[in-house]
Amino acid sequence: VQLQAYGGGLVQAGDSLRLSCAASGRTFSAYAVGWFRQAPGKGREFVARVSRSARTYYADSVKGRFTISRDRAKNTVYLQMNSLKPEDTAVYYCAADPYYGSVARTAEREYDYWGQGTQVTVSS
Repeated sequence: VQLQAYGGGLVQAGDSLRLSCAASGRTFSAYAVGWFRQAPGKGREFVARVSRSARTYYADSVKGRFTISRDRAKNTVYLQMNSLKPEDTAVYYCAADPYYGSVARTAEREYDYWGQGTQVTVSS
């Protein structure tokens, strides 16, 4: 499966942004999908995940502000980001995990396919 992440941009603190992750090659329904991010000088960190059964999980740092969802008809997963903060500035990646269960898998190594990343910059 090929993934393409898009929707990033430059926003001000408190603004909202919606990222999209579009899949091609195989239906997204066969995968759990996660969003990760990497800030300058830091490692990649887990942000959110939606399982094959649409169960969602979030990092504590984004809980209550970000929402992950999937549109099976459009083969797309979204990350709605509200109340953005400067510390949310990072390159955001989407990734696909073929695991069929509902366990919250948050490690990079558990995801087999990755998109190219989209830059989100939040100014103060």
